[in-house]
Amino acid sequence: MNKTLISGLLCAGLLSACAGSNPDLKYEFKSDSPKPKSTLEVPPDLSAPTQQDRYPIPQVNTASASSQASAASPAAAPATQAAAARSAAVERAGTQRWVSIPGKSPAEVWPLLKAFWLDNGFVIQNEEADIGYMETDWAENRAKLGATTVRGLLETVGLGSVFSTPERDKFRIRIEKTASGTDVFFSHRGMYEIYINEAKEETRWQPRPTDPEIEAVFLSRFLVRLGMDEAVAAKTVRQEQAATTARARLVKGGIELDDSYDRAWRRVGLVLEHNGLAITDRDRTLGAYFVKPGNDDVQKANAQSSGSLLSKLAFWKDSKPGDNASVPNLRVQLTRQGEQQVRVELRTADNAVVTDKGLEALLQQMVNELK
Repeated sequence: MNKTLISGLLCAGLLSACAGSNPDLKYEFKSDSPKPKSTLEVPPDLSAPTQQDRYPIPQVNTASASSQASAASPAAAPATQAAAARSAAVERAGTQRWVSIPGKSPAEVWPLLKAFWLDNGFVIQNEEADIGYMETDWAENRAKLGATTVRGLLETVGLGSVFSTPERDKFRIRIEKTASGTDVFFSHRGMYEIYINEAKEETRWQPRPTDPEIEAVFLSRFLVRLGMDEAVAAKTVRQEQAATTARARLVKGGIELDDSYDRAWRRVGLVLEHNGLAITDRDRTLGAYFVKPGNDDVQKANAQSSGSLLSKLAFWKDSKPGDNASVPNLRVQLTRQGEQQVRVELRTADNAVVTDKGLEALLQQMVNELK
């Protein structure tokens, strides 16, 4: 047998073995959409993008003018980024995780996030910097194909698409200004392709459950992007934090959550995104999220199926098909009940009570994730 072929097979075997033991190597994404053409951009450390400060939160400490000028200096950029990585922390509640970055504003974090997802094989489908929302396009995890010699040859000549998997993934990214810096949330969505007839002539894409592991892996990668050591980042994300009891229960007209308001606000936002709802606006002072079904073809198709959670909501049934602008917003209202209790209710955008039996199913799903 040819020595080159033997060497190739051995390398493929070793790569496959490594991928099986290291969770991070299990994810190598490539978007179905072409990457946008690169344009000349001002480096983020030299000039931050213009953003609307729609949700101002009073800062605990105000930096002096001299320290601000030093941080904005290109020479100080590596040092400030390394400092951000050292101070960054992963907060956790059950299977939910998010990154907290003290001392960094959303305007500073935004370009880092955008470059991060592009470098990881995704294409940005939607972005609204003024509300801190970003969404990737669907992408395929090419690592699941394995590192075979045949695939390597086809990739070399530009025919790698001959091999494909029946799964696609996308992420919603949300950033939020806090009193000390910025919180970053990654919300995973997945789908898989199935045959819908015995002849295997037609297929349909179906949603699959959110994967907490893949969210953790990309949170770890983002910490590395900030400047944290790879091993430290992985340990930080995996580390079990002291769990505080955060019980959630369904009550008449809503949910009662035993948690602080700040943590409840973060966790409810993640739960909404995990259930296919896009956050179109939010006001932390009023305790209100404004949401509607995600604007993508797969979800619209699934929303029409009898088994879909969103199909049970009559609130959205009268909207024009394919016109997401005509879909009304649903208001998710958080109200403090005490130091460690928050009430969550679903209302119309005008803050009126929603009478929809299908809301009970959505509330129950939220309770299951918040427990």
